[in-house]
Amino acid sequence: MPHAGTLDINHLHKQYDVKGKPLPVLEDVSLSIAPGEFVSIVGASGCGKSTLLRLVVGLEDEYRGEIRLDGQRVVGTSLQRGIVFQEHRLFPWLTVSQNIALALLNSQLSEGDKFRTVQSHIELVGLQGFENAYPYQLSGGMSQRVAIARALVTRPEILLLDEPFGALDAITRAHLQQELQRIWQAEGITMILVTHDVEEAVFLGDRVVIMAPRPGRIRRIVPIDLPHPRDRTSPAFAHARDGVLREFAAWHAAPEAEPRPEPAPSH
Repeated sequence: MPHAGTLDINHLHKQYDVKGKPLPVLEDVSLSIAPGEFVSIVGASGCGKSTLLRLVVGLEDEYRGEIRLDGQRVVGTSLQRGIVFQEHRLFPWLTVSQNIALALLNSQLSEGDKFRTVQSHIELVGLQGFENAYPYQLSGGMSQRVAIARALVTRPEILLLDEPFGALDAITRAHLQQELQRIWQAEGITMILVTHDVEEAVFLGDRVVIMAPRPGRIRRIVPIDLPHPRDRTSPAFAHARDGVLREFAAWHAAPEAEPRPEPAPSH
């Protein structure tokens, strides 16, 4: 069982330079995530969700504030932090087993241990029998299972998921949400999911972080006090989902609440 990481984000600010002018992307984001917790982050396009994940995983390093994993400042990429993107990014010339094993290239494990670790993760994501298949022989959902296995095979402390099911059809997406929940419970590691799908966020998350855009900042954090596995058809689930949706509705309605000028009188 891998160690579950504690993530602390403190007063995080991020901006890009666009044509010589600063473009704020994240503003004063603070968030603490407990070991083994599943946190969903939702928000409209442009709220900095994916940028936040890239900073946590170490793909970007220019920011103000602090990002710490188990008390240690995040610097660069590390096997302690795995990530799964919306595109599976598998190498088409490698088999399922070879794509997963690629993450262990610099591992100190023996070849036998590498083989057993890859096999156990193929079983974890339910792809037994497809070890020697190539990506073109897999469905989109199966390819994402391979990507998840590749991210987990190094036994990270935290797994970051950036819209991992965004390109899939609704039925496959719902099935993989259930599978991800099963994998999270089996592995016991910390997971952070970025998604546009409120129902997905509520189905998976212990907490849902709602972000407002331009620049990205945390609007509210909603605890989801429902046991796993969750029933999408239950009144309690609908109540939790609708509560998050109301937050979005309130934010979008806010500009409309401002007084409008009276129309000019007609003559």
